[in-house]
Amino acid sequence: MAKFTPEQAAAVLAIKQAVYEWGDELDVNNGEKMTERDCLTSDVRYFVGGEWREGIEAVQAFYNGRIAAQREAGAVLVMRHIITSLRVSFEADDKASVGFMLVFFAKAGEPPFKGYADPLAVADVQMECTRDAEGEWRISFFNSGQIFQRG
Repeated sequence: MAKFTPEQAAAVLAIKQAVYEWGDELDVNNGEKMTERDCLTSDVRYFVGGEWREGIEAVQAFYNGRIAAQREAGAVLVMRHIITSLRVSFEADDKASVGFMLVFFAKAGEPPFKGYADPLAVADVQMECTRDAEGEWRISFFNSGQIFQRG
């Protein structure tokens, strides 16, 4: 059972907001404005596209490259990330571990999409969030493992 101090409870809300900002950026902008969203630390460690990215600029370069490739192919994906079963535990006053299940939908074209649409993937996500000197919580580590994938 989770038991938090009032300060930790406020931190949990701020951490959740950082995670939701991250998911919203992927859904709304396909990650093109990740650095502007300000939800990642500058030195984030981030596993995406089958490899580790070190630092926010490397993460941004991945998303820029992915959306450019989709545009070149003529089919930009519409994505939705459903974040559920989010759990936060504190490793220190300024460091928290975050775990959640991510259900991910993606389809090329223009919404609204009609007919059946199953998830592209379901993943177990591990994040770490850190609080900076100004008191802002940001994602400093991202890793996920897909447990279900659409064929």
